[in-house]
Amino acid sequence: MPAGLPVVAEIVRSGFVEGHHYGSIVALAADGSVDWSVGEVDAPVLPRSSNKPLQALAMVELGLDLPPELLALGCASHSGEPFHVEGVRRILTSAGLDESALQTPADYPLQDEVREAVIRAGGARSPILMNCSGKHAAMLATCVLRGWDTATYLQADHPLQRAILETFERLTGEPVAAVAVDGCGAPLLSASLIGLARAFAVLATATDGPAHRVAQAMRQHPENVSGSTRDELVLHRAVPGLIGKAGAESVYAVALPDGRAWALKTDDGAARVRPVLMAAALRRSGVLGEDGVDAEAVEATGRLPLMGGGRPVGVIRAAF
Repeated sequence: MPAGLPVVAEIVRSGFVEGHHYGSIVALAADGSVDWSVGEVDAPVLPRSSNKPLQALAMVELGLDLPPELLALGCASHSGEPFHVEGVRRILTSAGLDESALQTPADYPLQDEVREAVIRAGGARSPILMNCSGKHAAMLATCVLRGWDTATYLQADHPLQRAILETFERLTGEPVAAVAVDGCGAPLLSASLIGLARAFAVLATATDGPAHRVAQAMRQHPENVSGSTRDELVLHRAVPGLIGKAGAESVYAVALPDGRAWALKTDDGAARVRPVLMAAALRRSGVLGEDGVDAEAVEATGRLPLMGGGRPVGVIRAAF
């Protein structure tokens, strides 16, 4: 991201602006054109886990056939709750594999409360608890289906990863400018925020075929895409037909069945500001006033109080 990005949020404590978040946001109209934008939305970024639904689509196109709740888990940065872990085991078992095939780094669950429960119970870090284990299990199951080597499934030149790249470029409508390594060890493909939003719009508007299967899995089982207490889950339930996926470094992409889509990223990567910005973006686009939308629930995802002496004394507020 270039220097000189605009302020997209202010950190306000006791009426005093003590800091800022800088970043970029794009909103696409239903016809795919840019409705409005803030900052630099054409430059490549690393969307991190926001790429997962696009990776899942590539696997479905390769023949992966999972029930909706497990396909949603293949799109997930899950919280490591027991139902997530059991779902990952089901994906692996369906392919004749076990946890030893996972090449996710050993980790504790992503969600604080779940992580603390594991530690209290004497549990240790493990690959299946890592938040990307659903995606990795789906990758392994796809390799088994296609007869591809499972030991090298994370290499960028593996047939699976080459197929994902082809699908990714088709969905974003732009060439991949950089291939990095994600936190889970899988290849990480770059896209502009416009390209990322465009790809989510393709999923959200699909009425049949693999893209529709992925979108419907996310809509029907949003708790599998994130967790039972996450802001992403609240947003899925508050806006009819919405699909969304957050990523590390404060990335977030959301789309609606009519083709409208939003993507954002802050330069400092602060996770706390991500839902604040998306709630404000949806508000600016008029979504909160539409039929069937739980506006208060959306607004609640965007309220982040700052504490002082054990009580709220400030907020992080959008500034665009």
